[in-house]
Amino acid sequence: MAEHSTNAEIAHKLHEKIESKRSKSKEKEKLEERLEILEAFLLAIVAITTAWSGYQAARWDGNSALNYAGATALRVDGDHAATLGGQQRLHDISTFNTWLQAKTAGNSQMTGLLERRFSKDYQPGFRAWLETDPFHNLEAPPGPAFMPQYKNKLESEGAELLKQANEAFESAHSAREFAEDYVRLTVFLATILFMVAIAQGFRSKLPKFGLLGVAIVAMGVILMLLFMYPRA
Repeated sequence: MAEHSTNAEIAHKLHEKIESKRSKSKEKEKLEERLEILEAFLLAIVAITTAWSGYQAARWDGNSALNYAGATALRVDGDHAATLGGQQRLHDISTFNTWLQAKTAGNSQMTGLLERRFSKDYQPGFRAWLETDPFHNLEAPPGPAFMPQYKNKLESEGAELLKQANEAFESAHSAREFAEDYVRLTVFLATILFMVAIAQGFRSKLPKFGLLGVAIVAMGVILMLLFMYPRA
């Protein structure tokens, strides 16, 4: 009987060991299955985020190129308008100097002809200057160009176009920086993909959990940056 009892105890212990191994094996399988799900989920997020980041980088690149082209066109138009405005100002000043000579000489026919040759922008300033009695009033402005009524529309248009050109250039530069930010994120996403791939090759839990943990934290930071970055 004693021998039978001993055999029963041994059989019972062997059964417990087998069940323990089976239980540990099932727990290990469940853990590995969960890790596989986590890795698949992480890889899916990396793939979607990479696609979105690449899309935004391309969009911002397009905006940058468009704004650079617009800035160039505006600058050309602004320089053209400013040049014409400067030429118009020189024409009016030259005509006014000739008008002064004719006025001093008492040549009313010539002064009348020259007054009709003033540009439309110059004439309001000229009339306002005459009202100051410049030939007797020592405090009168030296000429119509110094009157507030004189507005050179071409020069103003040129200045406004050049201002718009500078704004377009700044927008293009900012768009280029945004595109580079998104490209930089794709590099970080590739690093996360690399870490997940390396983690899949480890059998030991410690390095696997370590790499996946770092990858998850890095992914969280990237998602936060994506939320903060402007979208095109």
